[in-house]
Amino acid sequence: MKLTKPTDTENSAPWGKFSDGKSHHLAHHCADVAACFEALASLPTVRARLERAVGISLSSAHIARLAVLAFLHDCGKLHPGFQAKGWPEGDWRGRKHGHVREGAAIFRCRCRDLEAIAQNLHLAKLCEWGVDEHLLFSVLAHHGRPFIRDDSAEKRWQSVPQRGYDPVGAAAEIGEVMRHWFKDAFVADDETLPAKPDFQHLLCGLVSLADWLGSTRDIFKFSASLDRNYMDKVREKARQAVADIGIDVRRLRKSAAERADFATLTGGRQPRIQQQLVGAYPLETPLVILEAETGSGKTEAALWRFAQLFEAGLVDSLYFALPTRAAAIQIQQRVNEAMRRLFGNGAPETVLAVPGYLKAGEAEGQRLPDWKVRWDDDDGADEARLLARWAAESVKRALAATIAVGTVDQAMLAALQVKHAHLRAAALSRSLLVIDEVHASDRYMTEVQKHLLDMHVGRGGYAMLMSATLGSVARAKWLGYPTAPTFNEAIEAPYPAVWGKDTPTPAHDSAESPTEKRIAMTLVSSMAAETAACHAIEAARAGARVLVIRNTVTEAIATFEAVRRAGADELLLTVAEGPALHHGRFAAEDRRLLDKAVEAALSPGDRAPGGRIVIGTQTLEQSLDIDADFLLTDLCPIDVLLQRIGRLHRHPIPRPDGFARARCHVMTPEKGLAPLLAPTFINGLGAWQADGVLNGIYRDVSGLELTRRLIESHPEWTLPEMNRFLVESATHPAQIEALHEELGGDWQTYWNTVYGKDVADAGAARVLVLNTHTAFADVRFPDNEEKIRTRLGAEGARIVFATPVIGPFGNKIGSLTLPAHWSRGIGNGEAVEPSVEARAVYLTIGRIDLRYDRRGIMKPGPASNV
Repeated sequence: MKLTKPTDTENSAPWGKFSDGKSHHLAHHCADVAACFEALASLPTVRARLERAVGISLSSAHIARLAVLAFLHDCGKLHPGFQAKGWPEGDWRGRKHGHVREGAAIFRCRCRDLEAIAQNLHLAKLCEWGVDEHLLFSVLAHHGRPFIRDDSAEKRWQSVPQRGYDPVGAAAEIGEVMRHWFKDAFVADDETLPAKPDFQHLLCGLVSLADWLGSTRDIFKFSASLDRNYMDKVREKARQAVADIGIDVRRLRKSAAERADFATLTGGRQPRIQQQLVGAYPLETPLVILEAETGSGKTEAALWRFAQLFEAGLVDSLYFALPTRAAAIQIQQRVNEAMRRLFGNGAPETVLAVPGYLKAGEAEGQRLPDWKVRWDDDDGADEARLLARWAAESVKRALAATIAVGTVDQAMLAALQVKHAHLRAAALSRSLLVIDEVHASDRYMTEVQKHLLDMHVGRGGYAMLMSATLGSVARAKWLGYPTAPTFNEAIEAPYPAVWGKDTPTPAHDSAESPTEKRIAMTLVSSMAAETAACHAIEAARAGARVLVIRNTVTEAIATFEAVRRAGADELLLTVAEGPALHHGRFAAEDRRLLDKAVEAALSPGDRAPGGRIVIGTQTLEQSLDIDADFLLTDLCPIDVLLQRIGRLHRHPIPRPDGFARARCHVMTPEKGLAPLLAPTFINGLGAWQADGVLNGIYRDVSGLELTRRLIESHPEWTLPEMNRFLVESATHPAQIEALHEELGGDWQTYWNTVYGKDVADAGAARVLVLNTHTAFADVRFPDNEEKIRTRLGAEGARIVFATPVIGPFGNKIGSLTLPAHWSRGIGNGEAVEPSVEARAVYLTIGRIDLRYDRRGIMKPGPASNV
């Protein structure tokens, strides 16, 4: 934002905000934030989370005193070195200052001027109320990170002569109106403010949220001259803003009253078994896990639980977390439609919480200068609709939306030592947090998610986990059980089932069995692209809709090219009058085209005669509504394999001759899995060693071997009947131990190395999570948080084009997102100027040459082979 020196006030009045030649009095801005905090804290759900975090009921005096602290969040702006940023050049001869550590220094009172300022800001009363360093720092750290005590900050308050500004006098004026505006805080009583660490951390998040809201100029207009009646006016504005933005949901709760039934939510459908189990589960249970097969309607079950919790006043919002941004983009519209049915007219738009996207409901936004957004369905006249999209305009505040669908990493950032973690966690505390397809294949992610859930539920929040393939050991960890079941106990557990925290047995319905699907399983002793192409072409020419899922982008592209070399272009997925495949390295604009084309090619609806081949990677495993006649997949862990099989014979529809029975061919290395122990990396299997650490995609060769043996020994799988048996047979510690006893030392040694890496990952996660049990002023965030974000598996650098170009599918594209492992050393910096030749886009980033065509974004050399 371009800042212009204020012209409407003299230096004597302290400013809190200025822009475009206008200033906002510091007391007014502090009042804006305090009023927003009051409005937030008055909401029953927010109040309940605060009280749960501290373990007592909060009185009106408590809330008023917390509002005073929120008011003081920017007291450091009284510093002349900060005020000088808005003065004419030459009025201040010292260096310019910030305001966070300067604010903390006020209350340490070791010099005369600071003692007077602290006295004017009622330090004695703050001490009387029980405000300590931790509570004070929690509100001063509203810019997103805890800060370190700085004894030298007091010296920086030493007066330097300048025209017309007296910080002591300004503090006296602000202290006077503060006492007038917060009368309830200054009533004499013995109630002191609570001091539990988690309460301090939650308070920091709520004040940060109040500051973001109170700094919204479209709501809180600038006023330079101190108005002693300002607080009366701004309190109503704040209450209205919290309602308009969608944080106060009392109006919506009335709209949803007596509508939280499955038929209303789904447009007249009746619930299936697992949906009935969720619908009947006690609402007071804070954490539930739904285990049901892929395609069984887990999404609708989660939305139904949200509707019930919302109607009961136990949650105010929903965050639906998906494992990938592609999955989030797919489900957002589905959730949006369900919310329309639930809430009727005036339903909140479902926000898409994915970096790089601006979407609310069906509307898409475009970012403009000065942090503004232009929405494609608004000419600027509908102010109420724009305010309702406040949370959609920044991924950092998307968790404050009433309904949001996004990636799981956006929720996980609330539990890590990264900027704005407190804001995210406070906003999320109001929500039912749904994590879709939770599993235990990544120890770092699991550890962070477990910490997030413990923090969220510990504050009185609600969560729901969903999985088709959760092993018993992982389930015991999520639910906090002291021990995991034995192998025999694990395979006897019912499926589908709903598990609850502190509930030893799951809810299930033994009277009704889910529809069975029988799959003919076949091992293919090759992972060659030519072999995959041959199997796919044979099935497609027999009339089948064929889904090919390779473990890496490199092999997906190789298989795509092998089909083309075989002269079978007409069988491939067609997009923009040409062959195409599907993976994560396409521009966002083209991914939408590819998603639609895949869903059309493998639609469960009316199908034109003839076969089709859809080739892709893990992007095809979930969220897309697709139904294949024949599945060809690389070997992968059992939970992932069952996910892929979930795309096969998903609906009871007519099949071509020879494919009435579901068929799945699983490609494995020609020489078996033992060579992977070297270590060796083959198409996503095994690992490569770097600095003594095994890196890879599917590193656990023992689990892969157990999965391979299940296919070999059980040529027909009946799902979901065999689900427990399959998952436990390939993941339970007893089965892994038996395999190592049979195969010998090399397997045990390799597994120990993998396990050691997992233990190290879990340990790294425990070091990097936000420890809300540590008193706030003692918390230290690492200097470089980019490494923390990268560990989440987020996509890499986003390369923005200086000028949008026409891409390989005829779409105008404006950016490309690189894979994370290509992005080291590449920031989201200056826009680049690509060139276009024969529908291929060429660009150079640093020393890296890139080409983007129908195969996706590519670069030469071995770095692109995963």
